[in-house]
Amino acid sequence: MAKKGQKKALGRGLSALLKDPENDITSAEDENANKVVGNIVELELDAIEVNPFQPRSSFSDKALDELASSIKELGVIQPITVRKLDFNKFQLVSGERRFRASKTAGLETIPAFVRIANDQETLEMALVENIQRQDLDPIEIALSYQRLIDEVQLTQESLSERVGKKRSTIANYLRLLRLDPIIQTGMRDGLLSMGHGRALVNIEDHEHQLEIYERIIKNKLSVRATEKLIQDYKQPKSESKKENPLTLDQKRALKDIKESLGADISIRSTKKGNGKIIIPFSSEEDLKRLEHLLTKDD
Repeated sequence: MAKKGQKKALGRGLSALLKDPENDITSAEDENANKVVGNIVELELDAIEVNPFQPRSSFSDKALDELASSIKELGVIQPITVRKLDFNKFQLVSGERRFRASKTAGLETIPAFVRIANDQETLEMALVENIQRQDLDPIEIALSYQRLIDEVQLTQESLSERVGKKRSTIANYLRLLRLDPIIQTGMRDGLLSMGHGRALVNIEDHEHQLEIYERIIKNKLSVRATEKLIQDYKQPKSESKKENPLTLDQKRALKDIKESLGADISIRSTKKGNGKIIIPFSSEEDLKRLEHLLTKDD
């Protein structure tokens, strides 16, 4: 119970400052902004509205109840983040699960970091915070990446810097959005892994994607078995017999180039050691991306 008392005392003076109309903070340049912005403040739950930019739309009732029980015992361990909208009015940037669970637990206030941000900054903060979560499915991550590109006007390179991921990793997630919606739903429901999705996206025709998807589910195929199935599908047996198996060095080179370009390249090799590298592209934009990667200076 002592912990609860400590939490309630946290930021009490700053909370009083925010309720003083004469010292209201409307921008980062205001006199008292540095006292509040970036600090933990105890805010009334009724003064906070949910974030319309929240990328996550579904919350498990069971998980919320479990979190509410924890909050009743220990209080809110990690503050939420809000942005100031108006006098004693705030909007969630991140922490909606904690916000909802605190209401369920019967709390009247919640510790919060206060930010002053415009709508675009709020969307970016919400999306980036959402991506950092550990329990997201691959499609949810891919959709968040796509929203950052479309709505915040980020390139894959700048997005890579924002979220701390390799550009090739981001490209691999974005490619999942080319899957048939039924397959995307299967991934969100946990029927397929990221590895299954990365293999399936190499089949452009959605009808054929679904045929292989059904075989994966029916036969409980592993990622490796799925990759072999797709390889056989794309490459007739009569053709594959003419090809020479890749050496270890060629396999390592293939893996490195795939990761660097974020494309499902292939290597055709002969017994003499020569061969060719095939780099597929899915659109004019994808071709330009590959051109940039292949021609840019180190």
